[in-house]
Amino acid sequence: MPYQSTDPRPIPATIAVVVRDTQVLLVRRANPPDAGLWGFPGGKIDQGEPLFDAAIRELAEETGVSADPLRVITALDAFDHDGTGTLRRHFILIAVLFRWIAGVPVAADDALEARWIDLAALTDGSLALSRDVGAVADQAAALMAGAPT
Repeated sequence: MPYQSTDPRPIPATIAVVVRDTQVLLVRRANPPDAGLWGFPGGKIDQGEPLFDAAIRELAEETGVSADPLRVITALDAFDHDGTGTLRRHFILIAVLFRWIAGVPVAADDALEARWIDLAALTDGSLALSRDVGAVADQAAALMAGAPT
């Protein structure tokens, strides 16, 4: 695959991983990368914006849900390619684990849909998922199971 980009540097972004009981909060993305696929709410980190502030903002903008950030889970690469395979953008997604506080998910901003999804549904093939959603959700659930209440 050719490696050409309009911006040669990776773009920092955050994803909010909110686990509530046996469910995880997901959105169906409206924009690339992964338009139409289910993934975690998130987006670009603004210059000068602390990581947790960006994750809280993106979560609220895309779902209306309130949650407390607990810790960073992992970091992932997300590549946005055009139809010819040329790299347009490279995102580095920093996954932040959240504890749900309140709110019913309502899709807004660049989310087509937002809802709680059973963790079991992430492996049954019923949803078109962004890469690594299942693995990150499993990590988050394991961390929440061991988290103090």
